[in-house]
Amino acid sequence: MYSVWNPWHGCKRVSAGCLNCYVYRIDKAFNKDSSIVEKTKSFDYPIKKDKYGEYKLSVSESPVYACLSSDFFIQEADEWRDDIWKMIHTRSEIDFRIITKRIERFSECIPENWGDGYDNVTVICTCENQKMADKRLPVFLELPIKHREIIHEPMLESIEISSYLKSGKIEKVTCGGESGENARICNYDWILNTRKQCIMNNVSFEFRQTGENFIKEGKLYNIPRKSQISQAEKADINFSALKPSSCESKISKQRQYEESDDYSSDNPFNSILLQLSKSPLHSDIILSRREREYYKNNHDDIYKETEDIVIKYLLHIMSKDNGHIKEWGHPAYTAMKATGCCCRNCLYKWHNIPTNRKLTDREVKYITDLLMEWMKRDMKYS
Repeated sequence: MYSVWNPWHGCKRVSAGCLNCYVYRIDKAFNKDSSIVEKTKSFDYPIKKDKYGEYKLSVSESPVYACLSSDFFIQEADEWRDDIWKMIHTRSEIDFRIITKRIERFSECIPENWGDGYDNVTVICTCENQKMADKRLPVFLELPIKHREIIHEPMLESIEISSYLKSGKIEKVTCGGESGENARICNYDWILNTRKQCIMNNVSFEFRQTGENFIKEGKLYNIPRKSQISQAEKADINFSALKPSSCESKISKQRQYEESDDYSSDNPFNSILLQLSKSPLHSDIILSRREREYYKNNHDDIYKETEDIVIKYLLHIMSKDNGHIKEWGHPAYTAMKATGCCCRNCLYKWHNIPTNRKLTDREVKYITDLLMEWMKRDMKYS
């Protein structure tokens, strides 16, 4: 739940992400010039009160996204912005979120009492492609801001941001495709790549919407506007960063992996197992006492048994009947849940293995070897 506050309306295109701006698209239907920046009737909405003396904008409507029909830092609004900052400071109980493509103007647009940032303001930097990420994010990271997020929307290509996420200053990354009649393509592989980077750096991730033209597993889907958010939700790939207090055992496990002989530079499973160790859904899974005993007593047979289980449950094309594996008892079942191999959807989400065909012999071997590697490490460190 969130609300929107547009103190001014109108914007000017500044980069590739602006090409099919929805504001221009909507205004065109009313013969309105979107490049003219004007104050709106909602300018002072955060401080307006009803007849009982209560603010019309209640805390329950937080967070509040400011200037979604413009850019908060657009030059044409410079004369009005000080008043906006005063309202935001006055309503300190409301969480305000500011999305911008003009982060380079930030320093000349903040109020005198800004200090190292307002506690109730999150600044969100848009990076629609690699060029804008490399231009805007170095600036973004050096600014005095208490809460920072990145948004790839519309996401126009695969974007590498790990070097920026490692700073520890980014709280969340949101991805989404482009809507509208002339929407450019968004590829699910780009979304998954950003998600992978977020998990590796313990940064929250949200897949917000698919966009109009969406590619998944090589197939182009035309998704109507009303379904773009719900389809993204169905992917179920959002990630919440682990808080320090809940991370201690997981970090300890990660360090054990990294400092052990198993974590040699040429081990092909290091990257994916490290990602999984940071996932709340997978990192807490361990072998039961009975499964550990089984592993010890049947060590010579367990590889073949694991391979047979992979073939039985994962070999064939994804269907409505082969959802998440529910079996327990054999250590391979637990390993499948812990490694994102519990169904064909998860195989695609975590390992980029398509759901629309049978597994190859090479993929069967990869999954089996991964499960065996996870079991070996769990036996050693849990």
